[in-house]
Amino acid sequence: MRKIRSDFCTFGIYLDFLAFFHWSEFYFTSIYNLSNCSLDIYMLTHSPEYVLALTASVLEYWLEKYFLYDVFSSYKWSITVINCLGSGMCIFGEVLRKLALLTAGGNFNHYVQFTKNRKHQLVTSGVYAWFRHPAYVGWFCWCIGTQILLINPLCLVAYTIMTFVFFKGRIYAEEKALVGFFGESYRKYQKLVSTGIPFIHGYVSH
Repeated sequence: MRKIRSDFCTFGIYLDFLAFFHWSEFYFTSIYNLSNCSLDIYMLTHSPEYVLALTASVLEYWLEKYFLYDVFSSYKWSITVINCLGSGMCIFGEVLRKLALLTAGGNFNHYVQFTKNRKHQLVTSGVYAWFRHPAYVGWFCWCIGTQILLINPLCLVAYTIMTFVFFKGRIYAEEKALVGFFGESYRKYQKLVSTGIPFIHGYVSH
């Protein structure tokens, strides 16, 4: 019974992180971009792949607990340490992402913009002085952290690969647009600050 309570506790923490992430996406966006807020900003069903990934993580967690019950019971303290590591990554990622939203203010958008808004400004201060894409770095850490928290080895590998591929393409497209918007100012920014995600260099113009 104690082990079952522990399983539900870990899964409950995961659900808390998941619920807060989606709720806070809308809340923090509404602070500066209320006119752009819609149900889509909750990011609940923004792609079939995301829903599939969530489903896979839940299935892996409970299948592991069912078939590997004795293994998990034998490494209680190690499991706890891994759970804490995952939780720490989720918290760090969440805080970093929300700081990015607040710092960018009205310049932040959940969708890549290919047409420059007249109010659009290049933000290079705050967390944007650490990474060119702090919101993506935060979500990357949060995403991987959830699978470490759940101790889902298969989904951990899959999530890491999927998010890397997703952000590699997205950052390339976004930076190509930003170079078009801000020209040399953005090129200088690229030279001074990294994207924040290893092995992703973004769009390099010549």
